[in-house]
Amino acid sequence: MSDLTFLLLGIGGVVFLLFVFLYFVPVNLWITAVFSGVKISILDLILMRIRKVPPSIVVNALITSTKAGLSVTANEVETHYLAGGHVNNVIRALISAEKANIALDFKAATAIDLAGRDVFEAVQMSVNPKVIDTPPVTAVAKDGIQLIAKARVTVRANIKQLVGGAGEETILARVGEGVVSSIGSAINHKEVLENPDQISKVVLSKGLDAGTAFEILSIDIADVDVGKNIGAVLQTDQAEADKKIAQARAEERRAMAVALEQEHVALAQEARAKVIEAEAQIPIAMAEAFRNGQLGVMDYYRMQNIKSDTEMRDSIARPAGSTKSKNS
Repeated sequence: MSDLTFLLLGIGGVVFLLFVFLYFVPVNLWITAVFSGVKISILDLILMRIRKVPPSIVVNALITSTKAGLSVTANEVETHYLAGGHVNNVIRALISAEKANIALDFKAATAIDLAGRDVFEAVQMSVNPKVIDTPPVTAVAKDGIQLIAKARVTVRANIKQLVGGAGEETILARVGEGVVSSIGSAINHKEVLENPDQISKVVLSKGLDAGTAFEILSIDIADVDVGKNIGAVLQTDQAEADKKIAQARAEERRAMAVALEQEHVALAQEARAKVIEAEAQIPIAMAEAFRNGQLGVMDYYRMQNIKSDTEMRDSIARPAGSTKSKNS
């Protein structure tokens, strides 16, 4: 290998060592921190590298907080970063709270951040209240008229309740429940249309923000529309149901009447069959009487005359056009 090769290798090794040195010993970052009034040693920066904490994040957070007049230590910032928090959000929230005269310390801010809430947005919402539009809420007044209401809820973040407090979904659910209850207690839907502010007063008086991360400042009814006549629909459905029940009962009575009539017809046919059977026995009985000498010829002719006379009387008394068999 030539001397040029050794020279290049030597220069490359020096550059590599310099890069490693500057990575573990961020001199430029330490100089920036010192000139910004942040008290931190270069050993602390080296230890941050070893603990896999980006020194730039800690130093920049300390510089920002120091310039804003906040008292935050490097250990607090590093601990919050290792816990998985958003350091920049916390520092920005502390500065905003300081400018707005909102009581918020570093411990409370980190707790809110680790709870999964945007602490900076919460502080902003404490200064500038947020307006939440509820989805259309459907309710029915006592006169059966359906009303569809939309409300606008103005809320302000409650810093003390951000950890463990309910969110916007709970606020919307409670407001919707209050609107339904207020409309449902109205005797006439016209009362609601004439005085929609009564809904706001009733709902606001229920303390719906209890246990939530927000403070309700106002509830305004943005719109109230008239929907269906639920009372009339229910009455129509009830009448239709009553009609079907009555038809079913009438059909049941008709079926019973038909069955009873068929039973009577069957009984009549059975009786008629017995009569025919009995009449069929008459010639046999008469023949037997002739053989035994119990019936004479004159008696037989006399009986035939009586039968003919009876049939003649029946034909005279029968209306014209009607027919009747001899066996009937």
